[in-house]
Amino acid sequence: MVPGSAGAEPPPGRYLRDEGSGTLYRRGRLLGEGAFGRCYQVTEVTSGRLYAAKVIPRARLAVPGVADRVERERELQCHLRHPHIVRLHGHFAERGHLCLLLELCSRGSLADILRARGRLTEPELRYYLRQLLSGLRYLHGHGLVHRDLKLSNFLVTERMRVKIGDLGLARPAAPPGRRWGALCGTPAYLAPEVLERRGHAEPADIWALGCAVEPGDPPGLSPHPRYTALSGHAPFEARRRSELYRRIRSARYPPPPGLSPPARALIARMLHPEPAARPGPARLLRHPFLTQGFTPRTLPPRACHAAPIFVGPERLRWVLRGCGCVTVAVTPAGGRAPPQRSRGRRSAEENLY
Repeated sequence: MVPGSAGAEPPPGRYLRDEGSGTLYRRGRLLGEGAFGRCYQVTEVTSGRLYAAKVIPRARLAVPGVADRVERERELQCHLRHPHIVRLHGHFAERGHLCLLLELCSRGSLADILRARGRLTEPELRYYLRQLLSGLRYLHGHGLVHRDLKLSNFLVTERMRVKIGDLGLARPAAPPGRRWGALCGTPAYLAPEVLERRGHAEPADIWALGCAVEPGDPPGLSPHPRYTALSGHAPFEARRRSELYRRIRSARYPPPPGLSPPARALIARMLHPEPAARPGPARLLRHPFLTQGFTPRTLPPRACHAAPIFVGPERLRWVLRGCGCVTVAVTPAGGRAPPQRSRGRRSAEENLY
């Protein structure tokens, strides 16, 4: 553990009390640990409701920039309500700690899933990516840029829905004629224009999401293992940060092996070197990769540890649709409805909920 990091601080007590409301929470398992604090599963004692509590020692808030980032995250998440954005339920001070009470995403992050799996199938990627783009469209529609999209910030709920979390670096988009030139975020996900201090706007989020479609962080830049989402190869890899940045600026990466043409085309659009050429979330949701391939309505919990097997009527309907064949609907009573022709392509977000 790095000296002075959150891991060097003593853990909170077994119970956390919100002195303002008198609510008592029982601390449970450790969900994760970051530079500023630890995140625990907690249970509200009176109701039994489960939450995630980000517990930040007050000593850490004295570090320059930390208090501003925590306050920004708290302020932003108080006003955000979307099924694919982690919700903040409240905050309180407790015996030397600041506690942010968040929506519980009990199955960890996509980074955790890829640690166990190594890679995702294309149907799974469509399933997750459509939800992430829906959340990102909401953020951008409210004039916000996340600035730190990555696999470890894509959190998965008990019901296998994915949500965008950690808005500590998010801020409003720069007004017309101005640009935010600060270099912030995770090195492997930084867009070329961010490295060149040309601004950190909505297209930089699209670039970061494009990196997350394929890779995790490149090897050699931190002590943690690296995981890939789809192809098994990060588009930008280097052991030295200077070399990593050089490759990002060139926007050249090896063609992803084993991917379908629509998947390769999607990645190419998201990783276009020119920010203006990257489609926004609404346009990406209409991309053929997301509208023409099979997308499961949900995923089983075992998909956290092993590749799911897609069988049954839902998969068959997509196969028949791709062939232009007639499909047969099954009525709730178990009888057969008259054969119907497919009414055309589904909307980009139809299967999200």
